[in-house]
Amino acid sequence: MSKLEHLRPSGLHHNPAYSHVVVASGARTVYISGQVSVDEEGRVVGPGDLAAQTTQVMQNLGLALKSVGASYANIVKITTFVVDYKPELRPIIGKARSVFFEGKEPPASTLVGVTALAAPEWLIEIEAVAVVD
Repeated sequence: MSKLEHLRPSGLHHNPAYSHVVVASGARTVYISGQVSVDEEGRVVGPGDLAAQTTQVMQNLGLALKSVGASYANIVKITTFVVDYKPELRPIIGKARSVFFEGKEPPASTLVGVTALAAPEWLIEIEAVAVVD
């Protein structure tokens, strides 16, 4: 069975939204490509709405995880890319994302502001690494 150890090293600020260090041991490491806010037909979900797009992105990550018998609890690292990022956007993203990690230790996390993604209507993209048996 895979084992995840979420560390909060002394001397580093404790932020409940992410873990500073995640030590993972398991049989398989799963790399999930950056997911964007599109449905199964490729239609954009939540045009112009960062919260709606974040929710769709997280749901898409869930579908990718399910395909390998994993869940959000198996994610050890996520990287989030946000178009035209400003600090006031972080609570919007955090609120939409936190629902998916509720009751679980959050993964290690990086948020990067970018000028654009591959399609102009996409506001956010999230990639993930998971460890499963």
